[in-house]
Amino acid sequence: PYAKVGEVREKNRRLGLGLMGLHEWLLTHGYKYGPCDELEKYLAAYALSGSFANTLCDKLGISRPVKTRAIAPTGSIAILAETTSGLEPMFCVAYKRRYLKGTTWAYQYVIDGAAKRLIDSGIDPDLIEDCYDLAEEPERRIAFQAWLQQYVDHSISSTLNLPEWGSELNNEAGVKRFGKMLMKYLPSMRGMTVYPDGSRSGQPLTKVKLATALKHGDEVFYETGDICSITGGGSCGS
Repeated sequence: PYAKVGEVREKNRRLGLGLMGLHEWLLTHGYKYGPCDELEKYLAAYALSGSFANTLCDKLGISRPVKTRAIAPTGSIAILAETTSGLEPMFCVAYKRRYLKGTTWAYQYVIDGAAKRLIDSGIDPDLIEDCYDLAEEPERRIAFQAWLQQYVDHSISSTLNLPEWGSELNNEAGVKRFGKMLMKYLPSMRGMTVYPDGSRSGQPLTKVKLATALKHGDEVFYETGDICSITGGGSCGS
Protein backbone atom coordinates (compact mmCIF):
# COMPACT_ATOMS: atom_id res chain seq x y z
CA PRO A 1 0.00 0.00 0.00
CA TYR A 2 2.93 2.38 0.53
CA ALA A 3 6.70 2.33 0.27
CA LYS A 4 7.47 1.72 3.95
CA VAL A 5 5.58 -1.59 3.89
CA GLY A 6 7.72 -2.79 0.99
CA GLU A 7 10.88 -1.69 2.76
CA VAL A 8 10.02 -3.59 5.94
CA ARG A 9 8.92 -6.66 3.97
CA GLU A 10 12.17 -6.82 2.03
CA LYS A 11 14.20 -6.38 5.21
CA ASN A 12 12.38 -9.18 7.04
CA ARG A 13 11.63 -11.70 4.31
CA ARG A 14 11.67 -15.18 5.84
CA LEU A 15 11.35 -18.73 4.62
CA GLY A 16 10.34 -21.57 6.89
CA LEU A 17 11.96 -24.75 5.60
CA GLY A 18 10.59 -26.71 8.53
CA LEU A 19 11.33 -30.03 10.14
CA MET A 20 8.98 -32.28 12.05
CA GLY A 21 8.92 -35.93 13.03
CA LEU A 22 12.37 -35.85 14.61
CA HIS A 23 11.43 -38.14 17.49
CA GLU A 24 9.83 -40.65 15.14
CA TRP A 25 13.05 -40.63 13.09
CA LEU A 26 15.10 -41.32 16.23
CA LEU A 27 12.78 -44.14 17.29
CA THR A 28 12.78 -45.68 13.81
CA HIS A 29 16.58 -45.71 13.76
CA GLY A 30 16.93 -47.14 17.26
CA TYR A 31 18.08 -43.96 19.04
CA LYS A 32 16.96 -42.47 22.31
CA TYR A 33 15.62 -38.92 22.38
CA GLY A 34 18.62 -36.59 22.26
CA PRO A 35 21.59 -35.48 20.13
CA CYS A 36 22.61 -38.06 17.55
CA ASP A 37 25.65 -38.27 15.24
CA GLU A 38 23.66 -39.70 12.34
CA LEU A 39 20.96 -37.05 12.63
CA GLU A 40 23.67 -34.39 12.80
CA LYS A 41 24.82 -35.30 9.28
CA TYR A 42 21.35 -34.54 7.91
CA LEU A 43 21.08 -31.35 9.95
CA ALA A 44 24.42 -30.13 8.58
CA ALA A 45 23.02 -30.54 5.06
CA TYR A 46 19.80 -28.84 6.15
CA ALA A 47 21.81 -25.86 7.39
CA LEU A 48 23.04 -25.24 3.82
CA SER A 49 19.54 -24.11 2.81
CA GLY A 50 20.46 -20.47 3.40
CA SER A 51 23.21 -20.45 0.79
CA PHE A 52 20.99 -22.23 -1.75
CA ALA A 53 18.18 -19.77 -1.08
CA ASN A 54 20.51 -16.81 -1.57
CA THR A 55 21.84 -18.19 -4.86
CA LEU A 56 18.34 -18.68 -6.23
CA CYS A 57 17.15 -15.29 -5.00
CA ASP A 58 20.07 -13.58 -6.74
CA LYS A 59 19.29 -15.49 -9.92
CA LEU A 60 15.61 -14.53 -9.78
CA GLY A 61 16.32 -10.92 -8.78
CA ILE A 62 14.39 -11.01 -5.49
CA SER A 63 15.48 -10.11 -2.00
CA ARG A 64 17.37 -12.68 0.01
CA PRO A 65 15.57 -14.21 3.00
CA VAL A 66 16.99 -13.28 6.38
CA LYS A 67 16.05 -16.71 7.80
CA THR A 68 15.40 -20.06 6.12
CA ARG A 69 15.05 -22.84 8.70
CA ALA A 70 12.39 -23.49 11.33
CA ILE A 71 11.25 -26.17 13.75
CA ALA A 72 7.74 -25.07 14.64
CA PRO A 73 5.34 -26.97 16.96
CA THR A 74 3.45 -28.25 13.84
CA GLY A 75 0.71 -29.73 16.04
CA SER A 76 -2.17 -29.97 13.56
CA ILE A 77 0.12 -30.68 10.60
CA ALA A 78 1.85 -33.48 12.52
CA ILE A 79 -1.52 -35.06 13.35
CA LEU A 80 -2.43 -35.03 9.65
CA ALA A 81 0.98 -36.47 8.73
CA GLU A 82 0.77 -38.98 11.60
CA THR A 83 4.22 -38.14 12.88
CA THR A 84 5.69 -36.47 15.95
CA SER A 85 5.37 -32.70 16.25
CA GLY A 86 8.44 -30.55 15.54
CA LEU A 87 11.22 -31.69 17.87
CA GLU A 88 8.70 -32.69 20.55
CA PRO A 89 8.82 -36.24 21.86
CA MET A 90 5.78 -38.38 21.22
CA PHE A 91 3.06 -37.28 23.64
CA CYS A 92 2.28 -40.90 24.46
CA VAL A 93 1.48 -44.16 22.70
CA ALA A 94 -2.20 -44.00 23.68
CA TYR A 95 -4.28 -41.24 25.20
CA LYS A 96 -7.75 -40.07 26.13
CA ARG A 97 -8.77 -37.15 23.90
CA ARG A 98 -11.48 -34.76 25.13
CA TYR A 99 -13.32 -32.50 22.69
CA LEU A 100 -16.55 -30.55 22.36
CA LYS A 101 -19.26 -32.19 20.31
CA GLY A 102 -21.84 -29.45 19.96
CA THR A 103 -22.21 -28.26 23.54
CA THR A 104 -21.31 -31.59 25.17
CA TRP A 105 -17.85 -32.77 26.15
CA ALA A 106 -17.01 -36.10 24.54
CA TYR A 107 -13.91 -38.25 24.61
CA GLN A 108 -12.32 -41.16 22.79
CA TYR A 109 -9.33 -43.39 23.35
CA VAL A 110 -6.71 -42.85 20.66
CA ILE A 111 -3.56 -44.65 19.60
CA ASP A 112 -0.97 -42.21 18.29
CA GLY A 113 -0.59 -42.61 14.51
CA ALA A 114 3.21 -42.64 14.58
CA ALA A 115 3.21 -45.05 17.53
CA LYS A 116 0.89 -47.44 15.69
CA ARG A 117 3.18 -47.43 12.66
CA LEU A 118 6.22 -48.10 14.85
CA ILE A 119 4.45 -50.92 16.70
CA ASP A 120 3.30 -52.45 13.40
CA SER A 121 6.95 -52.40 12.25
CA GLY A 122 7.93 -54.51 15.27
CA ILE A 123 9.00 -51.91 17.84
CA ASP A 124 8.01 -52.83 21.40
CA PRO A 125 5.53 -50.15 22.62
CA ASP A 126 7.11 -50.33 26.08
CA LEU A 127 10.38 -49.07 24.54
CA ILE A 128 8.81 -45.96 23.01
CA GLU A 129 9.77 -42.97 25.14
CA ASP A 130 7.09 -40.31 25.51
CA CYS A 131 6.78 -36.85 27.03
CA TYR A 132 5.80 -38.38 30.38
CA ASP A 133 9.01 -40.42 30.48
CA LEU A 134 11.05 -37.36 29.55
CA ALA A 135 9.20 -35.21 32.08
CA GLU A 136 11.27 -37.10 34.63
CA GLU A 137 14.47 -36.13 32.75
CA PRO A 138 13.90 -32.48 31.77
CA GLU A 139 17.58 -31.88 31.10
CA ARG A 140 17.51 -34.36 28.22
CA ARG A 141 14.66 -32.39 26.59
CA ILE A 142 16.41 -29.07 27.06
CA ALA A 143 19.81 -30.34 25.92
CA PHE A 144 18.27 -31.63 22.69
CA GLN A 145 16.60 -28.30 21.94
CA ALA A 146 19.82 -26.39 22.61
CA TRP A 147 21.74 -28.78 20.34
CA LEU A 148 19.21 -28.45 17.51
CA GLN A 149 19.11 -24.66 17.71
CA GLN A 150 22.62 -24.42 16.25
CA TYR A 151 21.23 -25.75 12.94
CA VAL A 152 18.02 -23.68 12.96
CA ASP A 153 18.04 -19.93 12.38
CA HIS A 154 14.44 -19.28 13.44
CA SER A 155 13.63 -19.58 17.13
CA ILE A 156 12.56 -23.08 18.15
CA SER A 157 9.21 -23.34 19.88
CA SER A 158 8.97 -26.22 22.33
CA THR A 159 6.94 -27.06 25.44
CA LEU A 160 8.71 -28.97 28.18
CA ASN A 161 6.36 -31.32 30.01
CA LEU A 162 6.98 -31.66 33.74
CA PRO A 163 5.46 -33.87 36.45
CA GLU A 164 2.58 -32.44 38.43
CA TRP A 165 3.53 -29.60 40.78
CA GLY A 166 3.93 -30.85 44.32
CA SER A 167 5.00 -34.32 43.21
CA GLU A 168 8.31 -35.95 44.08
CA LEU A 169 10.07 -34.67 40.93
CA ASN A 170 8.50 -31.20 40.76
CA ASN A 171 8.23 -29.26 43.99
CA GLU A 172 9.48 -26.22 45.85
CA ALA A 173 12.66 -27.95 46.96
CA GLY A 174 13.74 -28.56 43.36
CA VAL A 175 13.14 -25.08 41.92
CA LYS A 176 16.69 -23.78 42.43
CA ARG A 177 18.21 -26.99 41.09
CA PHE A 178 15.99 -26.77 38.01
CA GLY A 179 16.96 -23.12 37.53
CA LYS A 180 20.68 -23.90 37.68
CA MET A 181 20.23 -26.65 35.11
CA LEU A 182 18.37 -24.25 32.81
CA MET A 183 21.13 -21.66 33.07
CA LYS A 184 23.60 -24.11 31.50
CA TYR A 185 21.57 -24.22 28.28
CA LEU A 186 19.85 -20.84 28.03
CA PRO A 187 22.77 -19.17 26.18
CA SER A 188 22.19 -21.67 23.34
CA MET A 189 18.41 -21.30 23.33
CA ARG A 190 15.86 -18.65 22.39
CA GLY A 191 12.92 -19.68 24.51
CA MET A 192 11.35 -22.41 26.62
CA THR A 193 7.82 -23.08 27.85
CA VAL A 194 7.09 -25.50 30.68
CA TYR A 195 3.82 -27.32 31.36
CA PRO A 196 3.45 -29.28 34.62
CA ASP A 197 0.93 -32.08 34.22
CA GLY A 198 -2.53 -31.06 35.37
CA SER A 199 -1.89 -27.31 35.07
CA ARG A 200 -5.12 -26.95 33.14
CA SER A 201 -8.27 -28.48 34.57
CA GLY A 202 -9.92 -30.85 32.12
CA GLN A 203 -6.81 -30.89 29.90
CA PRO A 204 -7.64 -32.25 26.43
CA LEU A 205 -5.12 -35.12 26.33
CA THR A 206 -4.35 -37.60 29.10
CA LYS A 207 -2.11 -40.66 28.89
CA VAL A 208 -3.79 -44.09 29.08
CA LYS A 209 -2.60 -47.67 28.70
CA LEU A 210 -2.34 -49.05 25.17
CA ALA A 211 -4.62 -51.93 26.20
CA THR A 212 -7.34 -49.43 27.15
CA ALA A 213 -7.23 -47.73 23.75
CA LEU A 214 -7.22 -51.09 21.96
CA LYS A 215 -10.21 -52.24 23.99
CA HIS A 216 -12.42 -49.24 23.16
CA GLY A 217 -11.44 -48.66 19.53
CA ASP A 218 -13.51 -45.85 17.95
CA GLU A 219 -16.12 -45.81 20.73
CA VAL A 220 -17.26 -42.31 21.75
CA PHE A 221 -18.04 -41.48 25.39
CA TYR A 222 -19.85 -38.45 26.78
CA GLU A 223 -19.14 -36.64 30.03
CA THR A 224 -22.21 -36.34 32.23
CA GLY A 225 -20.74 -34.72 35.35
CA ASP A 226 -21.40 -31.11 36.37
CA ILE A 227 -18.79 -28.85 34.79
CA CYS A 228 -18.55 -27.09 38.18
CA SER A 229 -16.94 -30.19 39.61
CA ILE A 230 -14.10 -29.79 37.09
CA THR A 231 -13.59 -26.05 36.91
CA GLY A 232 -15.17 -24.61 40.03
CA GLY A 233 -16.63 -21.90 37.80
CA GLY A 234 -19.76 -21.33 35.74
CA SER A 235 -22.94 -21.66 37.79
CA CYS A 236 -21.18 -23.17 40.79
CA GLY A 237 -22.63 -21.99 44.07
CA SER A 238 -25.64 -20.28 42.48
